[in-house]
Amino acid sequence: MKSAPKRPVYLDTNLQLIFGITLSAVMGVSSITPAFPAIARELDIPVHSVGLLITVFTLPGIFLAPVLGVLADRWGRKRILIPALMLFGIAGGACGFVRDFNFLLVFRCLQGVGAASLGSLNVTIIGDLYSGNELAEAMGYNATVLNIGTASYPAIGGILATLGWFYPFFLPLIAVPMGFLVLFSLKNPEPKNKQGFKVYLGNAYKGIKSRQILILFLTSIVTFIILYGPYLTYLPILLSHSFQASSFTIGIIMSIMSLTTAVSSSQLGRLSKRFSHKTLLRAAFIFYAVALIIIPFIHSLWLLIFPIIIFGMGHGM
Repeated sequence: MKSAPKRPVYLDTNLQLIFGITLSAVMGVSSITPAFPAIARELDIPVHSVGLLITVFTLPGIFLAPVLGVLADRWGRKRILIPALMLFGIAGGACGFVRDFNFLLVFRCLQGVGAASLGSLNVTIIGDLYSGNELAEAMGYNATVLNIGTASYPAIGGILATLGWFYPFFLPLIAVPMGFLVLFSLKNPEPKNKQGFKVYLGNAYKGIKSRQILILFLTSIVTFIILYGPYLTYLPILLSHSFQASSFTIGIIMSIMSLTTAVSSSQLGRLSKRFSHKTLLRAAFIFYAVALIIIPFIHSLWLLIFPIIIFGMGHGM
């Protein structure tokens, strides 16, 4: 049964809890990347190895997200969401206590298992709770919260990393009390759809056979590679090694991209009225390419802001 709060949607306790889940979901990567150069230096590892902290975190989601989605339909959202928040918070906080890179990778992988369902279940629960105009409003508010998180976490992580490379890893501990709040305060209807995993895979296969869906899927993969490779992994190292930027400066510069993305995505509705989706996608990848081509030729730290803004404009599309 859809809830229909009389007061503004953003004041609904359920939606505010979903905001907390959303902020937790985007915390796992953006808050620690400014600390990458310090991690490589303090743990005495090759700089190219630090990217494994992103790899082992994101891999579990690729394999587990579909399974957890089916289990959430069959067992209920909370039975998946609460353990996920707890594991995300505890494993993430544990990363701050280890001083061996291999153990750090193990806990990051466990944290990734916890994160695997967070980014999808928050949106799913919004769909469970709201309909019509309230659904559109709730989705819009949640997107705003997501943009705020992605814009602020690099700066917060950079500030914490100036105190010590391990401090940004303590941020996910916030997910533990969030898990208890969800347990006792989230009032969501449980799904009636109990389709099996084979049915789920069958529907997914039918979707993939569609040429349009396949193109969008491949586009998402390429976007993922560009974002997590050259930008989130390589850029912090470039800023540190070539420009001697501190963790704080790295965080601020990386936050600029997220802010630009938020502004760009906020104009997507207007742009989509004037241009086709294909045109916007082409423009996005052109912005990506221009930004990545320019960066190696820039020799001033603050001039890097311009290609980063271009990158953010593309990412917002």
